[in-house]
Amino acid sequence: MASLPAPDSTDRVLGGRYRLEHPLGHGGMATVFRARDEALGRDVAIKLFHSSSTDSERQEGELAVLASLDHHALVQMHDAGIEVDGFGRSNRYIVMTLVQGTDLHRRLAPAAPSLSPRHIGEIGYDMAEALDYIHAHNVIHRDIKPSNILLVDYGDGAPRARAKLTDFGIALSDDMERMTAEGATTGTAAYLSPEQASGKPVGPESDVYALGLVLLECFTRKLEYPGSIVESAIARLTRDPVIPDTLSELWQQLLAAMTAREAADRPSRHELVAALKLIVIAESGRHKEESTEPLFPNGEEFGPASPRSGILDTLPDEALDRVTAMAARLFSAPISLVSVVDHDRVWFKSHFGADVEAIAKEVDFTGNHVPSDGPVIIEDCSLDERTKHHPLVTGSFGLRFYIGVPLKRHTGKTIGTLVVLDLVTRAVSPAEVENLEDLAALVVTQLELRQEGMRTTGEIRTSRA
Repeated sequence: MASLPAPDSTDRVLGGRYRLEHPLGHGGMATVFRARDEALGRDVAIKLFHSSSTDSERQEGELAVLASLDHHALVQMHDAGIEVDGFGRSNRYIVMTLVQGTDLHRRLAPAAPSLSPRHIGEIGYDMAEALDYIHAHNVIHRDIKPSNILLVDYGDGAPRARAKLTDFGIALSDDMERMTAEGATTGTAAYLSPEQASGKPVGPESDVYALGLVLLECFTRKLEYPGSIVESAIARLTRDPVIPDTLSELWQQLLAAMTAREAADRPSRHELVAALKLIVIAESGRHKEESTEPLFPNGEEFGPASPRSGILDTLPDEALDRVTAMAARLFSAPISLVSVVDHDRVWFKSHFGADVEAIAKEVDFTGNHVPSDGPVIIEDCSLDERTKHHPLVTGSFGLRFYIGVPLKRHTGKTIGTLVVLDLVTRAVSPAEVENLEDLAALVVTQLELRQEGMRTTGEIRTSRA
């Protein structure tokens, strides 16, 4: 009598079209395989559940959650079915997108290169968008951890980190029965929120807390609360996580808020998305040599930077950085930049780096390169006729506030603009406009003094020759 094939044999075709190739990972409930969709000729990932009647409700729950969700930062479900194995046992399976790349757990291995603060921000931003989406659909993941965050490698060497959230095996939604008994703890010990650790009811804030610990681990490369579930739970109930003081103030404030012991003190889903968007923008201008490295070590590097304006070259970067930083602080805004018209081209110097410069080049509400001779103030870009249809306003960037004052030489000629941008609406006082105009005058004064110094030095050298 011939022996029956092993239940996890890869020599199987599920649903008449999905040929299993090799395991990608194992868990207590299921094994994930790389597989080939022979009907469409593409590679997929298949989560094949183990035969266990006690897990049937949880399998049904994960299937229901995945079927209801569709977002770019989530691993998409394509199909599902039930397969009878060689022993006559029914096994449920879920067919999902095969994500090329690795997971964050492997990326944080000791031998792997460090992640730049910008990459960490980009990963966090994608996860914040994922949580914003699932929480809006009344789904709580409950198991946010590095191994459930997949990093996508598109094979093009792109330096932008892209991440997807996966594994909704213990997620909760309004349409699912809460299978966790009162007082029981579900999740991974090292990333449990205080309310999870104490067996209390959980809400969206628990996912925010867990993500905060994951992002902190990206910087420190170590578990903040290691040990058994009891040791880990006691630690987080008695102390806040240690956030390195070497991190920027934005990172320190956000990580502290995300990992607050009281759930009500953590950022809301909208606040989290906005905060991480600002961090990505800010990190674009810090540690540029690190932030331009690709997420995957074998990727390609950026090409050479574009040339600068001759006018901007006469003003030191330090002076521009200070002025734009002061302008941003004046309005408590994330973005400030100087634009200069030079030989019919517009050049930019931004306090927050190249990414914002690329965005800033689209900020041309007049349709030409001629800077305004007076202040331009738009307190709500979504309502103003000049801006409400602009892509930066209607698109994902979500520009809402704009103020620009002219850079004027002593002759009265306008050569550029000092601009402040924000993602929220705000009112502007006359005193704030005057202060911004003073900063613009400081830019021009330093520019003219430096140009005069360079001219004088050149004349002296010529006379001595």
